[in-house]
Amino acid sequence: MSRELFGRSKINGGDERKMPTGMSALPVEMTPEERFKAVEVMKGRLEEDFISLGEILSEIKSKRIFKIKGYKNFRDFVEIEHNLPASVANKLVKIYDYFIKDMGIDSATVQEIGLDRLNTIHPLIKDSDYVVQEEWLKQAEELSQQELSEKVKEIRVKKKEDSKTLKDVLVEQFIDNMKGYFNCSGKELNYKLALYFQDMDLDKINEVIREKQRRFEEQIAETTPSVKYTDTPPQGGINAGKDAHNPS
Repeated sequence: MSRELFGRSKINGGDERKMPTGMSALPVEMTPEERFKAVEVMKGRLEEDFISLGEILSEIKSKRIFKIKGYKNFRDFVEIEHNLPASVANKLVKIYDYFIKDMGIDSATVQEIGLDRLNTIHPLIKDSDYVVQEEWLKQAEELSQQELSEKVKEIRVKKKEDSKTLKDVLVEQFIDNMKGYFNCSGKELNYKLALYFQDMDLDKINEVIREKQRRFEEQIAETTPSVKYTDTPPQGGINAGKDAHNPS
C-alpha cells in the first residue's frame, strides 16, 4: 500500500495544509509554532488524525521542541499547553514510532487497523519475531475490537496459567479454601490469621514450616517443567484452538 496518505488540517489561521499521516516526513518548512498549532487542531480528531498527530508529537518529544515553549518535559507540555493527557500523547507516539517508523507498515494499513486495535496488540508483538508480528497484524485487520481484545485476553490468561508454579497453586488453593470456610474476603482472612498467630510460639511454627517446606519442594523438584507458551495467536478466528485437545 502507498505511504502517500494525507489528511488536511487547518494550521495557519484557517489555512489548509496537507498533513502526512504515514511514513512520509513532515514538511521541512513546518516551524515549531506550526507543529504546536497542528497538535491543537488534531487532538480532537484522534481516530482520523492519530498517525499525523503521533508523527508530530514524536518529533516534538524526540527533538525536545517543547523547550521552545518553556517546558522542561514532554508531559507538562502536552498536559498544560494542550490539555492532552500524557498517557494519550505517549500512546500516539508509541503507535507511530513502532508501527510506522520501526516496522515500516504503510500508513493506509495502519489507518485501516486503527488506534485502538494497534494499541491492543502492541504489548504482545513489541518483542516478538517477524512471524508473530505479521500474524497479529493480520488478526487486527480481520477482527473487531471486541474479538481482538478477547483473543489477547485468552493469550494473557494462558501465559499466566502456564507461568504458575506448584507453590503458586498451593497458595491459591489454600487462600480460596480459607476464604470459603470463613466466608470472608482476603483482607478479613489476613486479620483472622493475625489473631490466630499473635500468641503462638513462632520458633515452633518455623520448625514445622521448614519440615513441610522441605518435603513439598522435594516433591515439586521431581515434576515436569511447564510447557513454554508462544504469543502467536491461534489460526481460524476467535475460538480457534480451544478444542484442539478436547474434540467433541
